[in-house]
Amino acid sequence: MNFPRRQNLKQQEKPLIVVGSKNPVKINSAEDAFSLAFSKGFHINGITTSSGVPDQPYGDEETWLGAKNRALNAKKNFPEGNYWVGIEGGLDQDKHGMFAFAWIYILDDNGQVGQAKTSTFYLPEGIVSLIKSGMELGDADDQFFSRTNSKQEGGSVGLLTEGKLTRRDYYSQAILLALIPFLNKNYY
Repeated sequence: MNFPRRQNLKQQEKPLIVVGSKNPVKINSAEDAFSLAFSKGFHINGITTSSGVPDQPYGDEETWLGAKNRALNAKKNFPEGNYWVGIEGGLDQDKHGMFAFAWIYILDDNGQVGQAKTSTFYLPEGIVSLIKSGMELGDADDQFFSRTNSKQEGGSVGLLTEGKLTRRDYYSQAILLALIPFLNKNYY
């Protein structure tokens, strides 16, 4: 989908949602969540933005910052939007092993912010070894599972659940949770 003409954006009935990524999984996840949250239609598109963090974020704060930066950079690059969405996947480790998760950061044209974190899941040792050798999670998944570009499909969560939970559904739930302040403006 292409962006509506810039000069007419604010007058349109349908809000414009700008996702700070060209990854189709992230764009489709945002579309799913916004469709559940709001009854009126909207325009949605992704743009390439910088996360300002390493390609493979590590830890809660770095991953959260990546999501926030993607949303802020999407707004900076396309200020005519109504909502800007940043999604950043990350890794962390505790005494049980290495786990994956993502942060969602959303802002709107009124300055409202919503944020949420996905659930976490632990990675098998074979993938962890590849990550510790310097690979990003998506590349480690591709090598471990003999796939190509799995991060633009089901991702780790899809591969490890044998497609029962897709990356799209995994992100959609957290995006919907990040939309809570926009659905409950009286409370936020």
